[in-house]
Order: sequence, then C-alpha cells, then structure tokens
Amino acid sequence: LGNPAPLRISGRTFQRTAMDEKRRAVSNFDVEELAVGLINLEKDIAFSLIESWAMHLDSLEGSYITGTDGGVRLKPFGLFRSLSDMDIDATANLDAFDYRIHNVRENGDAYDGPRQHFIAAAQGRVPLIPTAEIALNIMLISEGIYLSQKLGREVTAAEVMETSVSTSLEV
Repeated sequence: LGNPAPLRISGRTFQRTAMDEKRRAVSNFDVEELAVGLINLEKDIAFSLIESWAMHLDSLEGSYITGTDGGVRLKPFGLFRSLSDMDIDATANLDAFDYRIHNVRENGDAYDGPRQHFIAAAQGRVPLIPTAEIALNIMLISEGIYLSQKLGREVTAAEVMETSVSTSLEV
C-alpha cells in the first residue's frame, strides 16, 4: 500500500465510561476512552480505525486488509480470496515462515525491529521505511478525528493542516 496521503477524515470520540464524579473532579480527568474514524486515502483506499483503552469489551478482533483480489487477517492470520469461482480461506505456518526468513533468505533480520531495520538500511541492504512521513500522516489522521468530532462533520486533510496548532517545545 505504501504511505498514501489522507484526503478526508470522519471521526468521533467518546468519554462516557462511568466514573466516581468526585474522583473525576479532583483528578481533572479529561481523556476519551474511545475514538473511531473513517479515513479516505489516495489511491481510492478507505480504512476504519477504532482505538480504545477503556471499553466494556474483552477484545477487538485482529486487523485486516481487504481488496479487489482478496483479503488478509493478521491475528489469527488468514488469507481469503476467490480462485476459479471457489472461495479460498487459507492459513499459514508463520513459525516455519519466520524460520525460513531468518535462516534461508537474505536480510531476514532487517524487519525484526526499528534498530535492526535502521542498521540494515544504513548498510544498504534494504530501503529505509519512511517512518517520519508515516508518523506525520498518523498525526494528521488523529488530529482530523478530533476536528471532525468538534465540527460534527467530515473534514479534509487541508482543513486539518489549516487549523492545526503546533504544540512543539522550545529546546
């Protein structure tokens, strides 16, 4: 998918979990426990986002990506597609895949973590993942969800950038 730019964002935030009102007042508690968003990106890509730290639910199902030719669920891992008019639901032995990546192929360590990736990129073994650009898009999406909540409507990436106020600190 690369790092397609956000175009439009629609979001809601909620702060509704029951809490002792005296404790809420004393603590100045002002943190939402749930945020949801629908984000439209370049390349005709859309994705939904749900983020929560305090929800009355045991878990949210694993992340997934679906497209024209199929879909992938990350946990539990599965690959889904139609092949010759037959629906295919496939699983994979990820432990065996991990072994092969690290023992048979080159650069198996390059994506084990941020430091390993940076070192492999500095050595010229793999292209550097544009983490700064990805982080900026994530921040734009996050700020867009809050702006959409405030305005009660979908917002454009341009609106988010126009209304954004820097919170950087002088060093």
